[in-house]
Amino acid sequence: MGAQTIAPTSELSPAQPLAADHPGITELFAVLAYGEISAFYRLAEEAALAPSLRGRVAVAKMAAAELAHFETLEAALADRGADPEGAMAAYEGALDSYHRSTDPSTWLESMVKFYVGDGLAADFYLEIAGALPTEVADTVRDVLAETNHSQFVVDEVRTAVALSRSERDRLTLWGRRLLGEAITQAQYVMAQRDELAELVLAATGDLNGIATLFDRMQERHAARMAELGL
Repeated sequence: MGAQTIAPTSELSPAQPLAADHPGITELFAVLAYGEISAFYRLAEEAALAPSLRGRVAVAKMAAAELAHFETLEAALADRGADPEGAMAAYEGALDSYHRSTDPSTWLESMVKFYVGDGLAADFYLEIAGALPTEVADTVRDVLAETNHSQFVVDEVRTAVALSRSERDRLTLWGRRLLGEAITQAQYVMAQRDELAELVLAATGDLNGIATLFDRMQERHAARMAELGL
C-alpha cells in the first residue's frame, strides 16, 4: 500500500477513541499485514512486466517499501501477543481472491492497480484512524503513508494515455473494475470477521457512517483517476 498522493479523506474522530485492547485492532493489523506482504510479492512478480530498467528499479523500490511496512505490522502484532502468521491467515482467502480477480495483464494495468487499488485500501483504513488510540493510529498512518515512488506511476500512466486514446479508454474501464472489486472485498472482509466489523462500526458510528465512508472512497478514486489522466 502507500501509493496515494491525493490528500487523505477526513478521518473519523469520535469523542472517545477506541480502547487500546479492542480486539478489532489486532484484526486491523492482521489484514493490513497480509495486504502488505501480498503487495510485496505482487510487485516483485510484476517487475518483469516493466518495459525498461528504470521501471524495474522503481517497482523493486516499491516492493521494498511494502516489505518494510509488513515488518512494522508484524512487530505490532507480536507486541499485542498475537501470532502474525496465524492472525493473517484469516484474511488470506479474501485478499487472494481480490488479487486473482484483478490480475493485471499489462505493465500499465499493474501500475494503475498499484496507484488506484492500493489507494482505495489506504482510504478505507485511514478513514477510521482518527477513532483509534494514538499509538495504533500512528502505526496505521505510517504503513499507509504515500511513498516517493507514486510520481513515477503517475508519469508513466499519463504519458501512455496521452499518446493513445484506446489505452486511456481501456485503463479507465480497468480503474472502474478495481473500484468495484475493492469495495466488494472490504464488505466481504467485514462480514467475515466480527471483531473488525465492530471496530469499523464503532469508528463510523452506524451503518449510514459506513455508507458515507464508501462514498468518500469513490470520490477519492475519481480524483486519483484524474491524476492519472483517466
